[in-house]
Amino acid sequence: MGMTVRRLMASPTLGLSLAGGGAGIDRVITWAHAIELPDPRPWLSGGELVMTTGLQLPDDDAGQYQYLTGLAESGCAAVAFDTGCRFSQVPGSIREAADEVGIPVLAVAPTTPFIAISHAVIDGIARERMDLIRQTVQGQENLARATIHAGIGGLIKTLGAALNCSVCVIDHTGRVLGDSTNGRDDLLSRVHEQIHGNRTRSRAFVDDSGCLTIQQLRGAAGSQVYLAVASAAPLGPTERQLVSHAVSLLTIEVSKSARVVEAEQSLRTSVANALLYHGLDIDTTLLDYFGFAPESQVTVAAFTSLGPVPQAQHELTAALRQESTPYLMSALAGGGGIAIAVPADGATELLERVYHRARSGLRRNINGGMGGAVEFRQIKLSLQQAVSAARAAASNGHQMVAFEDLGTFSLLLSTQSDDVLRTIATGWLHAIEDHDRERGTRLLESLDSFLHHNGHWDGAASELGVHRHTLRKRIERVAELICRDMDSAHTRSELWIALKARELLMRGADQHQEPVTGIAG
Repeated sequence: MGMTVRRLMASPTLGLSLAGGGAGIDRVITWAHAIELPDPRPWLSGGELVMTTGLQLPDDDAGQYQYLTGLAESGCAAVAFDTGCRFSQVPGSIREAADEVGIPVLAVAPTTPFIAISHAVIDGIARERMDLIRQTVQGQENLARATIHAGIGGLIKTLGAALNCSVCVIDHTGRVLGDSTNGRDDLLSRVHEQIHGNRTRSRAFVDDSGCLTIQQLRGAAGSQVYLAVASAAPLGPTERQLVSHAVSLLTIEVSKSARVVEAEQSLRTSVANALLYHGLDIDTTLLDYFGFAPESQVTVAAFTSLGPVPQAQHELTAALRQESTPYLMSALAGGGGIAIAVPADGATELLERVYHRARSGLRRNINGGMGGAVEFRQIKLSLQQAVSAARAAASNGHQMVAFEDLGTFSLLLSTQSDDVLRTIATGWLHAIEDHDRERGTRLLESLDSFLHHNGHWDGAASELGVHRHTLRKRIERVAELICRDMDSAHTRSELWIALKARELLMRGADQHQEPVTGIAG
């Protein structure tokens, strides 16, 4: 509340009475200043109680009126007018001006020294500040106690009550971690809009709904967490201190959660590895802990060309949590990707959404493969299918591919090792590649276009930007190099398979990463 004119007048030892300007009796006094100048405005900063004996006050009513209105313009809180020196009572023009501008004028009894008024004001301000400090400390203790007993939810509800404001905590996906509003959609939507529309860090916003203060902090597993406070007016110093303390407690709390998440992720990876790579029987209570019914079916997806694995794991985890689905996650054997297992029911649509969110979050083209629905004892089969589909996705231009949608050639090739693919490709194409490298020709490119257009000369020549006779001579040269008849459907099929094998190898080389043995939480 502060030291107001009303509180100062209530002091029984000062003998102050209201002479005019009663409308401003609740003005807050920030200091007391005795000043005897005809125009004290240059020496005032606002909020002062100006104490004067009137020695320099003009004799005429107009001058006295102008004196007081000038004090009002300077932001003066009130005037204490001595009635024991030059004036025996407050002049009528001063009282009239006080009523007009709403600045209280207090009549000071002849027996009351200005120093006594100064002490009263200063003591009142000091007591007010001490009360604010005690309130702040008590509020901080209440927040800490609530956090200990009820976690983030208790912290947020206590903060909302202390501020008499709406408070919530959400992460960057929009998941609510704590809320004092009982799910008020208007606040949550405002916060979500600011987070995703402005990429905000920490700032305050003002709109038709009032003030919105958002603080950003680091959450579990490096995710972003936001504390939002919605108030009708800007927060005061005490409220801002409580919010700052809440941010500190919240940071500790979500960091504590991060350690729990790390331990859970480590266990999740161990379970996934045991199922996917070692064929071990897992205690059904572990599967139940991660949300899987042991008798249900699962689908495995493989993601490759992800870039740094920790960042990829973070994006995939965030996408899966947004779906609120059970999942297991592990690095692909040999590195270079991540495998996840989810319930088979609705897996196709779910994994498509996860793929696109991860691709958007990583800001790169990634490959995704989806295996078939199997029981847990057959989960390795679904993994093999997913890896094959991901390999086919790489050759088809970075997309999400389901194993059941693979064509014959893609299926046969995607299940082969790099050594087998290299044997297929080089057995047919090495002579053509050597010729292109040594002589700067474009035989391999021409062959690929020729086969892609099913042997139609005009279409392939147009794509290459050459005359059809030039293309014909190139294909004749290819036939000479491989000693085969290019009119043979068998030869064309063999060359088409070799080109596809070469394409798969090149895609794999482009997305090669350092091998990893597991995923850290």
